[in-house]
Amino acid sequence: MTAWQPSSNDIDPQVKTRAVRLIEALGNWSTGHGGAAAARARVTALGLDPSLAGQAGAVLNSAPDAALQVLEAQYGGILSDSASVLVVCRQWHRGADGRILTGGTTVDVRLSAAQPLWTVTALHPAMPGPPVPGLPSAALRVLTSPEITLSPDVVADLHSGTIHDSVLEALLTLSRTYRMELSVMRSGHPIDVFGTDRPSDHPKGRAFDVWRVDGQAVVDPASSRSLIEGFMRSAAAAGSYNVGGPWQLTGGAPDQFFTDNTHHDHVHVGFDA
Repeated sequence: MTAWQPSSNDIDPQVKTRAVRLIEALGNWSTGHGGAAAARARVTALGLDPSLAGQAGAVLNSAPDAALQVLEAQYGGILSDSASVLVVCRQWHRGADGRILTGGTTVDVRLSAAQPLWTVTALHPAMPGPPVPGLPSAALRVLTSPEITLSPDVVADLHSGTIHDSVLEALLTLSRTYRMELSVMRSGHPIDVFGTDRPSDHPKGRAFDVWRVDGQAVVDPASSRSLIEGFMRSAAAAGSYNVGGPWQLTGGAPDQFFTDNTHHDHVHVGFDA
């Protein structure tokens, strides 16, 4: 697997790298190097608390070998002394019959400031709900749209039937103009807006995050600003009351657009109903 690398434009890229290297270490092992003891040793080798291996959730399993690729790492929040990094990954492991099985998850990695490197304090793996029968047609259309690329847990969220119609309809509207890659929808995101006691719209199934638009990463300094700004305005026009991104936009309803360090690397699209 290719090791994930931060963008030169990331806010404090070593914080993201610290989180990602832990998930990569936990989720990759060769034959003969599986199991909890080996996982703890890999964590210790990074200078982190080996007990973190016990919080890895689906990233660790009993397969004889596994390979994990980080698709994206975005901030769930970053302050001067603490951070949440949402590590979105896909994983392959060998089943009991020898077949290669594909999975993946999102892990909310919590960190605190320390010298010489920030330290990881906790892992919160995503816990999407079970799939339900009879999904609404809008959810099925989002799942099958060639214009919308979904992370593993976003797929699970859609199958769980917990995503509001406002989100589904907005995605379908945006997909008529843009190609989108979604990192997080409901599961894997902090329950509260990071650093506050205000509930986030994500766990309510009323928000989604986009990290790449028309093949251009939001955080990449080479990406077209007009493209990302246009996407943000289109998201507002599609019904979002709360659009966050790397720049403060003018116009729209009061407080409809916002920016901060957390949303420097993705576009947040939230709904109040």
